[in-house]
Amino acid sequence: MEEHSTEIAEKPDLLASADLDALNSAAPEALLEWAHQYGKRAAIVTSFQKSGCIMIDMAHRAGLTLRIVTVDTLRLHRETYELMDRIEQRYGISIERFTPDPERLRQMLAQHGEFLFFDSRPKQEHCCWIRKVEPNNRALQTLDLWITGLRRDQSPHRIAASKAALVQRENRPLLKLAPLADWTEEQVSAYIAAHDVPISPLYDQGYTSIGCMICTTPIKPGEDKRAGRWRWFNQYEDDHKKECGIHIDGSGI
Repeated sequence: MEEHSTEIAEKPDLLASADLDALNSAAPEALLEWAHQYGKRAAIVTSFQKSGCIMIDMAHRAGLTLRIVTVDTLRLHRETYELMDRIEQRYGISIERFTPDPERLRQMLAQHGEFLFFDSRPKQEHCCWIRKVEPNNRALQTLDLWITGLRRDQSPHRIAASKAALVQRENRPLLKLAPLADWTEEQVSAYIAAHDVPISPLYDQGYTSIGCMICTTPIKPGEDKRAGRWRWFNQYEDDHKKECGIHIDGSGI
């Protein structure tokens, strides 16, 4: 794995670019240790892709008691729910689950039906907004430091992802960390194998990006890693960013 500087200032001014420079040159383990000083105002927010599972393992090995937060859209794969149970048992933790607002969900289904995401991109984005973005925003209201599993090799849209960046959420700044931003798929696989990290069995079925049932599918050889997201749009829009909205904020991550 690449070597990184691990020297990080003690608790920084979030608006100081020098501090961001230091964070962006730090190793993942050092970033997680630094984040730990924010206590309950910091959390690993994960949908239990490989990167999120690795960060949970790293935090556990370092004895860090970071919060683990997820958005449960109520339409996740059975294997995802089973993985969450395995992770809780393996690491002795309790995962905080943020779900869609029941009334907002009821109104959406009454107006558009359960499978509205097939109709158009705007309806797909509306479904993602109700099921994912709104619960995620509620989770972020409890945080000053948002730790994500974004990596530059996941999609062309994420190629500019920083390890540390200031982002705006509901008119306030958050420090968003992506400790594994510069990791390759080979580094990810090597860490998982070395530490026997629990991951989803769906990867063995050809999935490379795992979200809701129906909206994520396995990919075929040669396809982009996120081609399995909302597959029915592939033939129409080559430039579709394949994002649900959680990471679309103009920050590059």
